Amino acid sequence: MSRPFRFGVNFLTPAPADEWRAKCRRAEELGYDVLLVADHLGMPAPFPSLVAAAEATERPRLGTFVLNAGFWNPALLAREIATTDGLTGGRLEVGLGAGYVRAEHEAAGLPWGSPGERVDHLAHTVRELRRLYADETLQGQLAQKDGPPLLIGGNGERVLRLAAEEGASVAFTGARSAPGAPGTLLALSAEEFGARIARYEEFERAAGGPPAERNLLLQLVQLTEDRAEAVAALTERSPHLTPAQVLALPILAVGTLDEVARQLLAQREQFGCSYLTVLEPYMEAFAPVIRALRGR
Repeated sequence: MSRPFRFGVNFLTPAPADEWRAKCRRAEELGYDVLLVADHLGMPAPFPSLVAAAEATERPRLGTFVLNAGFWNPALLAREIATTDGLTGGRLEVGLGAGYVRAEHEAAGLPWGSPGERVDHLAHTVRELRRLYADETLQGQLAQKDGPPLLIGGNGERVLRLAAEEGASVAFTGARSAPGAPGTLLALSAEEFGARIARYEEFERAAGGPPAERNLLLQLVQLTEDRAEAVAALTERSPHLTPAQVLALPILAVGTLDEVARQLLAQREQFGCSYLTVLEPYMEAFAPVIRALRGR
């Protein structure tokens, strides 16, 4: 049986306190289940933003989507998580990834490292968090006894294996790094995405634990009668894909309300992606889809 849908919105734009709380309340009104904050320079700082979101809302869970592990020392991160979990009344979920934007590390004066080194640090961070949550000092702050649920996001083999072993949720990026262009991502075709799902399932079977919730970030949401026109700019930027492949991308929610709802239901059946996240600019546009899918 498929998992029930959950819907998240990933906030990207800093705002004054009143405006921030207002958009969090609006997301709650629209039916979003999780309010999320990214971890990029120039965007809101995740943890204080989530505390403010908790004060403004009652129902939604609150999460990071996703923390760049390279920005964080595990011990200091554990302190941030424990305090935020306590201040949000146990509504916190922690998303972690290896990071993919070299320029941000350089701007922050932090080492970039090879892909392998970044994944090593991500794995070390995950395991240290598990250990540190048992510390008496942190235990007194955590509202969730064993620490907040962990979401691990990525696309590579080692990250997917780590997610299968350690995550309550796994976030599939739906994209891969462009060869020779660090920080640039190319969308995965539906066939490529399906292959990544199949590979993850191999890791999950080997891990032997309970199946993780599967998340997909929808990169574009547009309710329209003209799907081809809506994705024309993306088609021009995606020479590795045919126009038909662009229209079939799992990371797009483009078409009439009925077309989008049927697509996302089919993707839940095919790929198991029941936790759907949209970017802040599409928060309002996606609300009718939430209503159409709620309870299905």
